[in-house]
Amino acid sequence: MSLPSTHDVALAAERRSAARLLLAHPLVTSDGRHADLFPLIRRHADWLGKRFQQVLGYRLLVDSSYARLFKAGLGAGAGHRLERSTGTPFTPHTYACLALALSVLVTAPEQMLLSQLVADIRAAAADAEIELEETGRVAGKRTLVAALRQLVDWGVLIETEGQVAAIVQEAGGEALITVDRELARVVVAGPLAQARDGADLVRRAADPGFGGPRTYVRRKLVETPVVHLDELTDAERDWLRTRQRREAQAFSELLGLEMEIRAEGVALVDPEEELTDLHLPGTGTVAQAALLLAERLVAQLRPQEPGHPATGGTLVIGVAVPDGLVDEVLAELIAEYGQRSNWQRCYVEDLPSLREAVLDLLVRMGLMARAGRLRFEGEGLPQGYTDEASEGRTVTDVHGARPGGHGWVLLAAAARYATHVTVRPAAAPGRGMDVQEELPL
Repeated sequence: MSLPSTHDVALAAERRSAARLLLAHPLVTSDGRHADLFPLIRRHADWLGKRFQQVLGYRLLVDSSYARLFKAGLGAGAGHRLERSTGTPFTPHTYACLALALSVLVTAPEQMLLSQLVADIRAAAADAEIELEETGRVAGKRTLVAALRQLVDWGVLIETEGQVAAIVQEAGGEALITVDRELARVVVAGPLAQARDGADLVRRAADPGFGGPRTYVRRKLVETPVVHLDELTDAERDWLRTRQRREAQAFSELLGLEMEIRAEGVALVDPEEELTDLHLPGTGTVAQAALLLAERLVAQLRPQEPGHPATGGTLVIGVAVPDGLVDEVLAELIAEYGQRSNWQRCYVEDLPSLREAVLDLLVRMGLMARAGRLRFEGEGLPQGYTDEASEGRTVTDVHGARPGGHGWVLLAAAARYATHVTVRPAAAPGRGMDVQEELPL
């Protein structure tokens, strides 16, 4: 077999770079922060469009000034949230302001005063019978500014003179803004025309369509930190387990991602640590406390002999976290590391706030979860979706692999951040000791 030519290697690298950029930043403009790579996307637009459609069922639109990858959803609670510059997640009111602003901007003039935009947003809210936070108050103004700043970041709004933050000025500051109506039209990816309400929009956006289990599993792998087996239907688990080696090769070629396959599930890992909006280990009080909490919970709750049903073992995807244990461990961590590591005072002096922030991060990382119904039990499936494996196919039984009821569950992926080193005698004489790293719970 002949080796690929230098040209083929360079071509594959260019396409991979463009695909990675679009996956991490689905809206790329010719004059935005990633303008240097925009020509790469245009150069390979046809190939990228076909590959994203074939692999993930995503539509790619490339224009002379922007590229928009229309991603699909994964269902309720699985979205990538927007955040303010402070890291605070958008509230429902902020999302409402964002949606109302877009509804106004698609038909707005090319330039307009900030005060007129605010007035139009208020009018649109009244027409839609939506109650917004009082935009005349400071909190309401800041909410609206957060939404408009997001539009500036996307390139939908350009602050020609002044800034959108002028809204919060006591004297009622003004600004001149330029509107990119075309970008405003392509921001929303969901099927708005067909949706009856917000919940229906989320369900419809998560429907993989003709791709069925294949498309959903691929999206889940790419868009989430880890996929545990009980987060998939029988049909999805069947498809994944029979295709995982080939999929690993495909994702490596397309996106440069490496697949980690465990008894409990699968994860795509980025060696370059670029394709994520979450980092663990990470900097800051919350990330440090989350890592330490996961480590100690794994040490205390790790099951003795987890295994795989195929080998006669018991599959353990999650274990129950006793009530009060999270607070107990966090209190210990504050005492040990709070002052020494210069943790933020607002967290050191407020355990409930630290707990909320840490658990939020661990949930988003797929390391902890609330107990409840799961996808393999039919939770959140689109209407008419195929959830059973083909007749005669045997799939991994995930019933009882994590506790039901209420409360918190520590998931198998948490063990990846709290490795346990086992030292065994080497098989061959004279080789010293054999050190192996065990990751599963």
